[in-house]
Amino acid sequence: MPANMLFDLPAAPAVPITGSDALFPVRRIFCVGRNYAAHAAEMGNEVDREAPFYFTKSAHALILSGTDIAYPPGTSDCHYEMEFVMALGAAAFEATVENAMQAVYGYACGIDLTRRDLQAAAKDKRRPWDLGKDFENAAIMAAITPATEFGLIADQAITLDMDGTRVQDATLSDMIWSAPEIIAHLSRFYHLSPGDLIYTGTPAGVGPVAPGATLKGQIDGLSPVELGITR
Repeated sequence: MPANMLFDLPAAPAVPITGSDALFPVRRIFCVGRNYAAHAAEMGNEVDREAPFYFTKSAHALILSGTDIAYPPGTSDCHYEMEFVMALGAAAFEATVENAMQAVYGYACGIDLTRRDLQAAAKDKRRPWDLGKDFENAAIMAAITPATEFGLIADQAITLDMDGTRVQDATLSDMIWSAPEIIAHLSRFYHLSPGDLIYTGTPAGVGPVAPGATLKGQIDGLSPVELGITR
């Protein structure tokens, strides 16, 4: 850091990689909205099949699996959303569906926390969702499994248990927009780069968390993601 900087900034967050001592540094977090039809329906929305849409989270919203956090501030209706996460290890700009997956380093289980009341208020006023989506500890992530070890994205189960009860249960094949379609489309608007994460949307069954709750999300072939909400 140059000596004339007024203060130091935190280092980029990093995610462990299964079977390796290496760490994956995180640059940006993109999130796909309404990518499971049943979830869109439960939220009272119709699926937009013209193109996927996105919101973002700060990289410093990221925390690792196994963490306990305080209930998020400024909300009385914080929701869990279990997600399949893609971690990019190569650049992609104006990629095609055929070559998009060349940019993927690996995959992970993730949880997107949402301050639903703040998101709903923003929607009602046609304002951005930032207060509802982008806040400290709002992106939880487990260790990354390299794509070569995970294999093809197909009908792997994606589930979430809260306090030992199954609340979300779907398969990756239920996604409206596939992994290569997401990367190809997003790369038309951003120069995607190594260190970028893409949270690919959540299945139906989202709901509120309360102080004292424990969450465990799983996807076949990946390390589970776990989170505790302290009282």
